Amino acid sequence: MIEQTTRLLAIMARLRDPEGGCEWDMKQDFSSIAPYTIEEAYEVADAIERNDITELREELGDLLLQVVFHAQMAEEAGHFAFEDVAKAISDKMEARHPHIFGGESGQMEDSRWEALKATERKQKGASSALDGVANALPALMRAQKLQKRAARTGFDWPDPSGPIEKINEELEELAAATSGSERFEEAGDFLFAAVNLVRAHGIDAEEALRSANRKFERRFRGMEQLADGNFSALSLDEQEALWQRVKATENKS
Repeated sequence: MIEQTTRLLAIMARLRDPEGGCEWDMKQDFSSIAPYTIEEAYEVADAIERNDITELREELGDLLLQVVFHAQMAEEAGHFAFEDVAKAISDKMEARHPHIFGGESGQMEDSRWEALKATERKQKGASSALDGVANALPALMRAQKLQKRAARTGFDWPDPSGPIEKINEELEELAAATSGSERFEEAGDFLFAAVNLVRAHGIDAEEALRSANRKFERRFRGMEQLADGNFSALSLDEQEALWQRVKATENKS
């Protein structure tokens, strides 16, 4: 393993070598590579979702390359190297598992894990319960994380009835909006409230929407197959009839 890690680091260093390196790799920086890093993480998740272990191995390699790429650029700028990255995460994992590495007793429950992470944030100078929720997260996921952080301070609805009332309120405000900017703002408030309701039921909003996306795609493709290539030529009522046929078939199976 160490041999292959050393090989990968050497490959990246060679690609970034000003003398004879790859033109594309040499001109990249943290900002230009960041989108690829995010994309590779999603491709790892996709391989897991499809239970494609061979693909997972390849996608994990692509994701590892992103880490090595960033570390190489940081080393060139005199900030840190790959070894520092590995050391930092090793130190963090040992600190977050004192019952395994620190001689403490007990189990790692959610409350204990969050307390350890909160201590880390304070050590980094955090002044708000919301500090550390990355801006680059998908909006749905970030909304859920912000709400969870706020809930830990006691700022949360006691039961699902609160979020339901809020959703109805936001729907009315969206319907009453008279300008594009108002509709934009009210649409965001409605979606944020919807995440709150889903969270109140103990459901991960990101996973729930991903599941709904998969279901819609599966059913839509089923309609296209039934229409035999003429789906767009059908009336809305005919398309709805196909939707119900696909849905009924799924329910039977």
